[in-house]
Amino acid sequence: MFISNAYAQAASSTFSMDNIGGFLPIVLMFVVLYFLMIRPQQKKQKEQREMVQALSEGDEIVTSGGLMGTVSQVAENHIAMKMASGAEVYVQKTAVVAQLPKGTLEAL
Repeated sequence: MFISNAYAQAASSTFSMDNIGGFLPIVLMFVVLYFLMIRPQQKKQKEQREMVQALSEGDEIVTSGGLMGTVSQVAENHIAMKMASGAEVYVQKTAVVAQLPKGTLEAL
């Protein structure tokens, strides 16, 4: 009485280019997302990992907490860093943010 009948539409069994055309913008968005966001981030992480692995005694570094000092010992997961006051601090390798050019800390 108040409810009208609902009829199903016949499914098309033929493959057409219209079906692919509907997914093309979504695929294009994922490709652009990969090249603008994911790939540069992976490249930056790889450079950071290589820099941390290449640390050696005498390198001048900056930690994520803002501490600056010279590497005095290198271990598997951490390093000993000598600061300007003469104090030696142990930090994890993952806390190293940047490697400074030689002589930077002497100028301060």
